[in-house]
Amino acid sequence: MRKKMMKEDRDQFQILRKRLLEKLENAGSLSDEEIIEKINEIIIEAGREFYLSLKRKEELQKELFNSIRKLDILQELIDDDTITEVMVNGTEGIFIEKNGRLMKWDKNFCTRQKIEDLVQSIAAKSNRIVNETVPIADARLENGARVNIVLPPAAINGPIITIRQFPSHPIQIEELIAWNAVTEEAAEFLRQLVIAGYNIFISGGTGSGKTTFLNALSNFIPKEERIITIEDNAELQLQGVKNLVRMEARKGNTQGEHEITIRDLIKSSLRMRPDRILVGEVRGEEALDMLQALNSGHDGSLSTGHGNSPRDMLARLETMVLLGVSLPVSAIRRQIASGIDIMIHLGRLRDKSRKVLEIIEIVGYRYETEEILTKVLYEFEENGTNRDQVIGKLVKKSTLTDTRKLVQRGISIE
Repeated sequence: MRKKMMKEDRDQFQILRKRLLEKLENAGSLSDEEIIEKINEIIIEAGREFYLSLKRKEELQKELFNSIRKLDILQELIDDDTITEVMVNGTEGIFIEKNGRLMKWDKNFCTRQKIEDLVQSIAAKSNRIVNETVPIADARLENGARVNIVLPPAAINGPIITIRQFPSHPIQIEELIAWNAVTEEAAEFLRQLVIAGYNIFISGGTGSGKTTFLNALSNFIPKEERIITIEDNAELQLQGVKNLVRMEARKGNTQGEHEITIRDLIKSSLRMRPDRILVGEVRGEEALDMLQALNSGHDGSLSTGHGNSPRDMLARLETMVLLGVSLPVSAIRRQIASGIDIMIHLGRLRDKSRKVLEIIEIVGYRYETEEILTKVLYEFEENGTNRDQVIGKLVKKSTLTDTRKLVQRGISIE
């Protein structure tokens, strides 16, 4: 019975959507309000053909509007603040992450064409090109959510859309403390380091909260300073900064022309008199330019990268630099050791909670062994579980070695 009702609802929607598109075809450019008026007219007319309850009329109005101006059936997921990830696997199914749990949604796209239409709408609004020739693209929604798109032939089971949702308001460090993602002591320590101008790099796996933590740390930057943010897709939400410059990379056109890379933006930012440079995520050869910026007097800069541990992140930075230029590994390591002061590693535990697992200081470079020297300042220690919840705390292991920047700013680490 339920399946029959669902089929009837889908059929009604398809009939009304077809009529709506016919009405809009010659209507020119319409505002949202005018489109809603057209939708209401169609629903009233349809009410003479088949029974529509008041609740069903409201549902149809919302569904039809979302299919024209929003994200079709995905819009209700985007409007739900408790959903952090939306994954469309072609027409085979839609999966969501809600409250840290992965589950299959009960709705689905009935045709591949509907997904492709949605993909083109998302890409166009982000000034991105995605098609069979360029089947992979990153974009963002109006609410700042990050979108990854993969089309056939790269995607075998149809168009794939992955949407990472961010909170409607920027997460503050106080909230991270309340969620036990970081201790109050460690947060205060990091606040002092940010103010003093230590160069900080945040590492972690996918979904560990790197962007959220970077955003929280950036709120410690003195508001009078000039901040330049550089991102592949603009996601950072800095609050209260008057002298803020936001820059975003751009893919090339179908001929591969007019591309603006992270490297281009970092080079340009050095001529823009920055006090701080925030690079949203380092993924490739732009690591070289970021390190050169850190080593040319731009103290207090922050960035993130994918890594399984701080040591793994250091090795990945070496590899990323080598993608851009052929240099001796020892020279790259010296650049890293002199450019980055602090590394923060985030992780996602088995109970799905996100926590700061380690804070290390890069204390120097040993020429004899050609290795970067590190020192653990804070480390997460697990003490067991309680009802599948991991119990543990970020424990202080040692004190900061290089306090010169703190002294110059008149900040006492105690």
